[in-house]
Amino acid sequence: MSLDNSLVKVKKEDMRLYAVTGRAPLDPVPLEKSVELALQGGATFVQLREKHADADELLSLALKIKAICKKYGVPFVVNDNVEVALQSDADGVHIGQSDESLSEARKMLGDSKIIGVSVQTVQQAISAERGGADYLGIGSVFSTSTKLDAIKISGDTLREITSSVSIPTVAIGGISKENISYLKGTGVDGVAVVSAVFRQRDVFKAAQELKKLSLEVFGE
Repeated sequence: MSLDNSLVKVKKEDMRLYAVTGRAPLDPVPLEKSVELALQGGATFVQLREKHADADELLSLALKIKAICKKYGVPFVVNDNVEVALQSDADGVHIGQSDESLSEARKMLGDSKIIGVSVQTVQQAISAERGGADYLGIGSVFSTSTKLDAIKISGDTLREITSSVSIPTVAIGGISKENISYLKGTGVDGVAVVSAVFRQRDVFKAAQELKKLSLEVFGE
């Protein structure tokens, strides 16, 4: 995906292995190092999601990770925080249903930036696409330890959502190398993972294995 000054649009291939940061407590490895290992392993998209970081730390991390993602030509977005996305000149932001409204985020970021939206229903998906979202995160598809209040959605709902929109979609929530194959035929373009990459002992290997499986399930 080209990240020049022209209108940024997300390709379906960018969704194959969408890596969402989420450090384990007392992780001695700098986050930017783990992100680079994930990119070397095949991550195709990166989202900075560090719920316990204060504003200054989040901005510092965003600036570092943006530079790394640029080196690998991979899109980089910040979770929830439009201000940090603006200050770091990230490629965009990812917002949930209870975060900044899509219209407000677009007004702040402009048309050239990526905005991803989390959805759980067909109505939310259609509304997000009509509102100008560039891609959708759909879930939670399995039980997840990183978001305990997430609602699991059925395979039927997943298929209904993907068939109702034309923008790229990524499944999120509790996805691992053991269950990724269950998403075949649902219409999603890839998987978003946290623990399955960033909480593994070997981040590079974890990303490499998931990328290989993702290509088998969703295609090249």
